Amino acid sequence: MDGDDTRRLLRRIDDYVAGLFAPPDEALGAALRESEREGLPSINVSATEGKLLQMLVEISGTRRILEIGTLGGYSAIHFARALPDGGTVLSLELDEHHAEVARRNVEGAGLSGKVEVRVGDARRSLERLVEDGEGPFDLIFIDADKEGYPEYLDWSLRLSRPGTLILGDNAIREGSVIDPDDPTSHAVREFNEKLAEEPRLSAIVLPLIRDRIDGLAIARVTE
Repeated sequence: MDGDDTRRLLRRIDDYVAGLFAPPDEALGAALRESEREGLPSINVSATEGKLLQMLVEISGTRRILEIGTLGGYSAIHFARALPDGGTVLSLELDEHHAEVARRNVEGAGLSGKVEVRVGDARRSLERLVEDGEGPFDLIFIDADKEGYPEYLDWSLRLSRPGTLILGDNAIREGSVIDPDDPTSHAVREFNEKLAEEPRLSAIVLPLIRDRIDGLAIARVTE
């Protein structure tokens, strides 16, 4: 099987799983269409990964979520849908235009009361969260610039408690993380290694498929 055949098979498998467990709905479809119209990059989580994120919120009993990287709000909608009454998502976004699109998409999904989007450099925003004592969060999702992943993990630990889930998207990057000569994946490799070596975490990277292979890092703070 050549590379094109493999990609087609991966896409068919993902479509099969999504068709059974994450069928499209109007709010999510509208969010994707609006993001495309507004010129946002098509790098949102897949429908199946969105369903997985939703289930992790439900299983863990999460009430407070911190999302690092909003884009068009697609993952924030999944998170907010899984929250109980009174639950909140705080999403950090660097780009004002992305944030405005995300706010409209969240409003269109009827979830504005659960989601706040803050604009600014994530490092500075995380520092303020620590300074202002806004932690701990029950779940933290890292899906921003990959170069910042190791630092975002450090801040996430400061905003956690025992039992907090820390998730990191794009943890495999089509296998480039296993290539020591690939500079584009250096920070993600460092992030994965820190997850494995940090004594306060119990962690794993779960491979995911779409039309390529990627992965979701899942870590639980133990102390």
